[in-house]
This record gives sequence, C-alpha cells and structure tokens, in this order.
Amino acid sequence: MLKADFHIHTQYSMDCNTPLEGIIQRCLDTGINCIAIADHDAIEGALKMTGMAPFPVIVAEEILTPQGEIMGMFLKERINSGLSIEKAITEIRTQDGLVCLPHPFDPFRGLRLDISALEEMKEQIDIIEVFNARSPFPWPETKARNFAAKFNISRSAGSDAHSIDEIGNTYVEMPEFRGKDDFLQALGKGKIHQHRSSFLVHFYSTWAKIKNAF
Repeated sequence: MLKADFHIHTQYSMDCNTPLEGIIQRCLDTGINCIAIADHDAIEGALKMTGMAPFPVIVAEEILTPQGEIMGMFLKERINSGLSIEKAITEIRTQDGLVCLPHPFDPFRGLRLDISALEEMKEQIDIIEVFNARSPFPWPETKARNFAAKFNISRSAGSDAHSIDEIGNTYVEMPEFRGKDDFLQALGKGKIHQHRSSFLVHFYSTWAKIKNAF
C-alpha cells in the first residue's frame, strides 16, 4: 500500500524554500512513499525529483488562472499562469494529464466561480482535493466532498506543504498504481488520513515569498 501526499511544494515555488533532498528525507522518515510535487508556475523541481526519489513522484503544477488555481497532474511541460481556466484545462489535456481542483471552496484560496459555473465544468474535472491540511475551516471540505460525491469525481488530499514538517500531515492510503492510466482507479480505493496543520505554517510561506522576492 502507498501512503501518498498529493500536494507538496519545493524551493521552485515562489513561496517555499524546501530543498528536494529535505523532502525525500522527510518522506523516508514518516513513511510517505508517493508524492505529487505541485509547485506554483513550475515543474522543474518535480521533474528533478522523479530522478532522485526512491518512490513514485507525480509531476504536477498549481496553475494560477483569473478564476483561481487549478492543478495539472502527470504533466510533461510547464503550463503558463494567467490563462483562463478553460485554456489551462485544455493545456493539461493536451499533455494527457489529469485535472485536479485544489482547495476549491477555501474562502481565501478557492475558485472564484459560482456553483453553477463549477457544475458546468464537472465533465472536465478528474479529481477534487477534499482535504487540504492548510485550510483553516472544515466547511469548505464538506462542500468539496459533497460536490465530488454528487458528480462521482475522484477525491484526493494533501498537506500543501511549504515546509518540511508539514509533509505527511495528511495522506491517502491507497493501492499501488502503474501510471496515470490506473491512478484514478487506485485513488478510488484510497482512505484519507487527515490532520490539519497549525495556522502558523502560513508564516513559513509568507516569509519565503518575501525572501525570494529580494
């Protein structure tokens, strides 16, 4: 069985200073043996990690659109931020990737779409992140779970780690998979183990953003 954290950031994100080697060691220390590296506007760290880690690494990216962030998974090339959400989804599909909605109902970081507009997109959504360890409130998770259940969309979860100690706070226990083709089937059999991170972790990413800006 895998213990998978499907939302981790590295030093290649503008708000994170976590080195790749540190992520690998933290995973080995905590038993996490599958991860998705989902940097903001970058996949270089994820690509490098695939050749370094002794466990499966999914190349992902958080893509900022005018409507909020979406995540492409199993990517081969970086997708530019600033695209409309429809164009970003098209770019993900062009790479034969999967479309994931990270923290879609978070009041601070969620999608700026009303529920009817989101429902119109349902056929384009492969995965919904129903628990994000950095989200401070439980009600967005309830909305995400209900939306996923209503439209039979696969559910995921992740730590959204921007610092070493956050990695593995939340993970999905699931069967092994061979690649993108049977990933969703394995994810559907997964069990989410969730633990909310302290609100103080947001200071790590804020400080990293300031530091990297200079």
